[in-house]
Amino acid sequence: MTEIRTNDENGPRPAEARAERFQAVREAHRNELAEDYVELIAELIAQFGEARPVDLAARMGVTAPTVAKTLDRLAREGLVARAPYRSVFLTPDGARLAESCLRRHEIVVRFLIRLGLDPETAEKDAEGIEHHVSDRTLELFRSFAECS
Repeated sequence: MTEIRTNDENGPRPAEARAERFQAVREAHRNELAEDYVELIAELIAQFGEARPVDLAARMGVTAPTVAKTLDRLAREGLVARAPYRSVFLTPDGARLAESCLRRHEIVVRFLIRLGLDPETAEKDAEGIEHHVSDRTLELFRSFAECS
């Protein structure tokens, strides 16, 4: 049976502290979907001038009803504006979130490439990492990636 480590060089790790970290990860998972959607909407608008729900469904690999449900949630959160049978647009809050997500993504990609990872794998891995690093960690990633 594997022994569970309950302390490290800094002393005991109480269950409450670990529970707080678990809760932070769950919160990041909840935000991940919204961040992915606004990032994709921004990219579609930049590339095609609009973001249609059908295009979101195709690129996210989900059904139209799933996109509709997610867009309803994003609209309630003030991130997108939409009307039935029309394109989806980002609100100012949605545009700020999309820009922040893109910036985080680019920093993580540059960091992973600087570590020696190939660009294709770095892009793929950054999709998960970008949602789960703190601003402090992200700043360290940025600093490391910019070193010559």
